[in-house]
Amino acid sequence: MAVADPTLQLEFELLAGGAHYVIGCDEVGRGAIAGPVAVGMCAIDANVGSFPPGLRDSKMLSEKRREELAPRAAEWAVHSAVGLASAEEVDRLGITACLGLAGKRALAALYEGGIRVLESVVLLDGQQDWLNPALTAKLAVQTRVKADRDCASVAAASVIAKVHRDGLMIQAGEREPGYGWSGNKGYGAAAHFAAIEELGTSSLHRLSWLKPRAVLSETA
Repeated sequence: MAVADPTLQLEFELLAGGAHYVIGCDEVGRGAIAGPVAVGMCAIDANVGSFPPGLRDSKMLSEKRREELAPRAAEWAVHSAVGLASAEEVDRLGITACLGLAGKRALAALYEGGIRVLESVVLLDGQQDWLNPALTAKLAVQTRVKADRDCASVAAASVIAKVHRDGLMIQAGEREPGYGWSGNKGYGAAAHFAAIEELGTSSLHRLSWLKPRAVLSETA
């Protein structure tokens, strides 16, 4: 069954409703057992052009295709950013709080890049607003299930965040070989768990997530 391309329909509705920018937002690495959680944000305005051909939710693309699309998506946006929260922060604060923390850091980068954040609407993938609890000044946030599939700004954010986080895990795997991070990107593959049994944990492992082995997904 063919999957429809994302569109900018909802983004243009929000812009017509008075938002200066729409900021597509998606997270990557929520279910990993190693590495940071990443939140990508992609800001567009009413003058945005056509999004890059082939843009999709990052989970629907091959690694090679994501790497090709990420710089094009970043160039298409007015500005984009990725915020991170570390494995240590996930252990200490919990994953939901760290989604907000990573999102706050991405918003700060957008603000530094000239995006009028308080005059924007954040279009957030999913049904939970985990962003506003981390912020002092509350933002207009619209949640939408499958926004990463249906909304081009969120699809762009997902691709940018996925490529950024994957790159960090590949680099970490070069420093700490043995865990297979270039392939599993920190998710709970069987070989990853076997490596932990053999080598012990690293500074990038979420120790609280290993107590029981609750996370087995290898998807972003």
